[in-house]
Amino acid sequence: MISYRHATEPDVDAVLELWSRAAEDSGRPADDGDQLRRVINRDPHALELALDGETLVGTLLSGFDGWRCALYRLAVDPAHRGAGIASALLQHAEQRFIALGATRSLAMVLDANELGAGFWRSHGYEPQAEWSRWAKSL
Repeated sequence: MISYRHATEPDVDAVLELWSRAAEDSGRPADDGDQLRRVINRDPHALELALDGETLVGTLLSGFDGWRCALYRLAVDPAHRGAGIASALLQHAEQRFIALGATRSLAMVLDANELGAGFWRSHGYEPQAEWSRWAKSL
């Protein structure tokens, strides 16, 4: 049975380990435990976890800046894909956004991530060809 809860600091190592084997990481800076702890401390509801017993099998990071919502780091253990975990994580995040008064949600998906693109498209998200994400490493 899959359960869901928000991440706490003791979850950081397990989250980073899951991301290292289950998330699409090309073209982005390496994840860092200190950064993840800052996210958890700043917004304790931002990182939703899916657990099979005590084993972490999925994550979704959802941020809200008071105006728009952003979804990052959707990752499901390859052995647990196809069981509705990603959909449940997304549903939890969208319910949170609605409760916060948000009107729009944005998902960050690498162009080459066909599996991810199919998931997001099946849940009503569409790429915006007229927009480009600009980034600068700090």
